[in-house]
Amino acid sequence: MIAEAWARRRYKAAFINKIDEALGESNETQSWLDDCADCLYISAEEFNQLDGSYTSIGSMLARMIDRANDFCKNPAATDYRSRTDRVGEESSSDNTDALEDFFRHSPLTTHQSHS
Repeated sequence: MIAEAWARRRYKAAFINKIDEALGESNETQSWLDDCADCLYISAEEFNQLDGSYTSIGSMLARMIDRANDFCKNPAATDYRSRTDRVGEESSSDNTDALEDFFRHSPLTTHQSHS
């Protein structure tokens, strides 16, 4: 769903919808983790680690929704296939800086700047 959101980022509402669906799936997974812990399918240590990870994922997804403008900066008419600042290529755009800043503050990533 996150890949679909990224592919549809030219339309802010579609982007938010897909990220919101991913957030719902993350919350559902946490519910299933609760059931697994209650039935002793996983240890308390495993539950705490996984639950903490999903809490962080949920927080990141919620921030992506709140900051959708940082991800959806280009107008709907933009042809992303012709853009040169694709993933893995050097880019000097403000969008790249905003995304790096977003993920730098994530507890799940160990982002190191390449500058």
